[in-house]
Amino acid sequence: MQIVLNGRPCEVAGASLDGVLEELGYQKAKVATAVNGGFVARGLRAETRLRDGDRVEVIAPMQGG
Repeated sequence: MQIVLNGRPCEVAGASLDGVLEELGYQKAKVATAVNGGFVARGLRAETRLRDGDRVEVIAPMQGG
């Protein structure tokens, strides 16, 4: 399936947001996620189904200041 990940086209096999994050190596990372502009809480990622063309944002928190 083709999605847009952080503004770039990306081919993925997973059907859920959780599965795609694992596929892309984010399973251990503490990140915030959004699909098509809507925030997706960690507890809802497994049940959040992705469709071809969905826009997914994965954002890692920054430290410092």
